[in-house]
Amino acid sequence: MNDEARLSGMVPDHLKVKSASILLDSLEVQTDIGFHDFEIGTPQRLLVTVEIWLDQVLVPDGDEPANALDYDYLRSEVRNLAGSRRYNLQETLAHAIYERFAALAGVRAIRVATAKPDIYPDARGVGVEIASFARS
Repeated sequence: MNDEARLSGMVPDHLKVKSASILLDSLEVQTDIGFHDFEIGTPQRLLVTVEIWLDQVLVPDGDEPANALDYDYLRSEVRNLAGSRRYNLQETLAHAIYERFAALAGVRAIRVATAKPDIYPDARGVGVEIASFARS
């Protein structure tokens, strides 16, 4: 008997998985963003974080890629949206990313954050965050 089979059912109820999420953390993209004269037409670094909580919290049937959300898809969609046009506001890009992933099947909650890391020398970044839930 393998360890996995021997431990099956041993997790107490209070420690059972209650949620599952996918995290794309601080993806660096180059995008034409900003409304100041010096920003227009000059792509700059933007860090994008997407966190998606899933409806399904059970262990998937089988250890196969088809049973998971494709990280490559998340990454390529963020890159595509960031490069598809010029944005005056981080809020506009954040909402475009949010809407793209909120429409996926199995999404229970979502959070998107963007940050410009090169604006202030005394700050890690300045940005926005939107979510399908209220922070307490």
